[in-house]
Amino acid sequence: MGEPAVAWGDQAVADFSTDDHRRHLRMLEAMLFATSEPLSRSEIALRMPEGVDLEALLAELQTVYSERGVNLRRSDDRWAFRTAEDLAFVLKREVVEQKKLSRAAVETLAVIAYHQPATRAEIEDVRGVAVSPGTLDVLLEAGWIRLRGRRRTPGRPVTFGTTPAFLDHFGLESIGDLPGLADLRAAGLIEALGGPSEDTPEPNDSPELRDDEDPLEPDFADLAQALDPGQPEKRVEEPGLGEEEPSEDEAELAAERR
Repeated sequence: MGEPAVAWGDQAVADFSTDDHRRHLRMLEAMLFATSEPLSRSEIALRMPEGVDLEALLAELQTVYSERGVNLRRSDDRWAFRTAEDLAFVLKREVVEQKKLSRAAVETLAVIAYHQPATRAEIEDVRGVAVSPGTLDVLLEAGWIRLRGRRRTPGRPVTFGTTPAFLDHFGLESIGDLPGLADLRAAGLIEALGGPSEDTPEPNDSPELRDDEDPLEPDFADLAQALDPGQPEKRVEEPGLGEEEPSEDEAELAAERR
């Protein structure tokens, strides 16, 4: 005989057998209700007792709330309570209407989502028109895109990528949930996202820099951290240098010797 199931609302949840388990589940529930932003597993783990099975607790709480007015939803590695999709109409009067994105902003966001990491020039190449700095500013301020690094090409342009806030806003668990090539062709959008061939890249929002990217300089890294507090701080080094820059006096002396 297994442990008896314990009812929680309309749900019968197994393994509610010990006081510790109840307490851990209640702690998790309270934490997720109180936060204003989705929490990552690592952020949750810092506030939970050591050794708890966080994966099992999250899955159990998700089941408990699956038929409620709010559901526990995952976006990337972050968790938050959100209104059940079928009840969105109930809250329509309570929601402040936000200014809609311009067509240019929507297209720019789509190009970044599918082609990230992408530079401004690469976005312009895909769209066929110049990208206004104001368009990128709007997306940065919304928290949907972030500064990633610098492309290892002449001019070392800044690269852009999407953020966890982008996934959360559009109800995506991961960047892989974006529509695929067949869906885009059916909707008549494939040309706007990079051409009709299978060369269209698979969306990939990994925070790791690619082989053709360098870290941002300290000033830019600070700006990127301010725009997207969720991204980890990076140790910035100048590429190709193993030693400190020589001082002006040392450089002068070396020149005289030559």
